[in-house]
Amino acid sequence: MGDADILRKTPLFEAHQALGARLVPFAGFEMPIQYSGIIEEHMAVRRAAGLFDVSHMGEFRVQGENARRFLQTIATNDIERLYDGRAMYTVMCYPDGGIVDDLLVYRLSENDFLLVVNASNVEKDYEWIRRHLTAGVDLEDVSEQTALIAIQGPRAFEIVEKAFDEPLNDLKYYHFKQSERLPGVGSVLLSHTGYTGEAGLEIYCDADKATGIWKALLDAGKPYGLLPAGLGARDTLRLEAGYPLYGNDLTSDINPLEANLGWITRLDKGHFIGRDALVKLKAEGSPRRMVGLLVEPRAIPRAGYPLVNDRNEVIGVVSSGGMSPVLQQGIGLGYVVNKPEYTEEGAEIGVTIRNRVALATVKRPPFHKK
Repeated sequence: MGDADILRKTPLFEAHQALGARLVPFAGFEMPIQYSGIIEEHMAVRRAAGLFDVSHMGEFRVQGENARRFLQTIATNDIERLYDGRAMYTVMCYPDGGIVDDLLVYRLSENDFLLVVNASNVEKDYEWIRRHLTAGVDLEDVSEQTALIAIQGPRAFEIVEKAFDEPLNDLKYYHFKQSERLPGVGSVLLSHTGYTGEAGLEIYCDADKATGIWKALLDAGKPYGLLPAGLGARDTLRLEAGYPLYGNDLTSDINPLEANLGWITRLDKGHFIGRDALVKLKAEGSPRRMVGLLVEPRAIPRAGYPLVNDRNEVIGVVSSGGMSPVLQQGIGLGYVVNKPEYTEEGAEIGVTIRNRVALATVKRPPFHKK
């Protein structure tokens, strides 16, 4: 077995083993897919809270007098709108408009930013950013020394307030704050973001402090119904919320306009990589568009299944799909020909599942009801 075949472990690996997690390979890491069960963990997040290890994600520091200006040229969103304590969702594009990755950008100070990228894209993203660096900008991969824990659900804030003795009532969505209130941990970054469709926090800390924080949160959250949750529930939750997944719903062959990410694609902000192609695409109209799919009972769509019209002509493909634990019904995201009869809310199309066509209704996510 070569070095490339050896799975990496997050700082919480032993904690997962102690909890009896089922561990699987993911993005080069040995990660928990589930603990007590995907559905139970999913519903805990919807009803109370779930605790996730997402330390496999990548983190880069971008610093220097020209850092803000540089990020403006590689991100589709308007970095100038950030201020200290504010986070932003964006994508990076290739010159043809295809997506390099979707990511979060945190402004720590005027010349200091934290980028959080998808685990499967860390090396690719780092090389892409490095290739485009300009004078007055420094790039550092801090993924190895950074742990990331997410706590999501309607009781998440109460649990963190209890564990950290930290008031959070003033922490707005897509904002963050530094906290030093958990004894023996030092400074952590508490971010009001998430990937589940529920209120929640993501906690960035030094890797060697992760186990202490994980245990403190589990202890504080036990009376509230907090459960540790794995990648399985993370995927079903994000699908119910309608959040795209890189590698499925976002790829180098998909542009942000057809992926319904026009709201983070600021074509009027000035130059950025991919802008010219996206301006042209917007003027001409994208040939396809992402839609949400609510499928008839007992039919479950999966990535790669063809989407068809009433004449059984292929009009698109499912990019993500599965069973909604909340609705007990198949749901999915997919790309279809950009015509109103296929993209408007309530439109009926078919999804080919094995040897039959199941009825799917176009629905704007989120699919779950709070």
